[in-house]
Amino acid sequence: MSGILYVTGTPIGNLEDITLRQLRILEEVDFIAAEDTRVTRKLLTHFEIKTELVSCHEHSSDSVLQHIADRIQAGENCAVVTDAGMPCISDPGEELVKICYERNLPVQAVPGPSAVITALAVSGAAVKQFVFYGFLPVEKKARSEMLEQLKAESRTAVLYEAPHKLCRTLEDLAKISDTSRMLSLCRELTKIHEEVLRMSLSEALQYYTDNTPKGEYVLVLDGIPKQAEAFTLEEAVSLAEKYISEHMSSSAAAKLAAKETGIPKNQIYQALHSGNV
Repeated sequence: MSGILYVTGTPIGNLEDITLRQLRILEEVDFIAAEDTRVTRKLLTHFEIKTELVSCHEHSSDSVLQHIADRIQAGENCAVVTDAGMPCISDPGEELVKICYERNLPVQAVPGPSAVITALAVSGAAVKQFVFYGFLPVEKKARSEMLEQLKAESRTAVLYEAPHKLCRTLEDLAKISDTSRMLSLCRELTKIHEEVLRMSLSEALQYYTDNTPKGEYVLVLDGIPKQAEAFTLEEAVSLAEKYISEHMSSSAAAKLAAKETGIPKNQIYQALHSGNV
């Protein structure tokens, strides 16, 4: 009988955010596949857990991942963790999960904090719909393509950024957007120096010209308002005529058509009675 791969979240900063289930799984599994064994060893030491650690990061070869899967297939249980937060979310673990599914090995989630969701919750932005972009690419063509997507993105967009790259990213965003576009800069979430600043792109550029960025950032960028569909006067009159055919007065029909199309009511009303459309 095979073992189980537990996709296990860990605190994104404050160690008090660890759950009882996470602690139990980390202690009970046969081994832990960690993004950086040194970082995870500190976490385990803090909670007096002595489970075996193996390395599993973004540069791990396929043979390393296959070996981990071999152990699970042989009956061992494994927890895959990253340095902070949930594995696979812009972090290692995705490929190992895929391999386990290819081998029909069971995968279970042991959920924990996520910087994406945490930042959205405290951002003050509209979060009914959002899209996660992760880190902007460094390569020029790929970066330009992603910035072009962000230029027209109507949903709230979430990005990660390192402190030494923050100013360049803000400059690039300002080039493709109105500098009055709002964003929330969420820094060091759950840690001692946690800070959330909500401001325009122009204000953010000025602020970080005067203040050196420190800590890891999650940027929550407001979406671009969707442009209302453009209607012609002829289309608005046609809509009003439809309402009139449904036994509505011409005045009421013109008013409703104006509301739906953005064409002034008096123009629709005059066109209805003049026949000049």
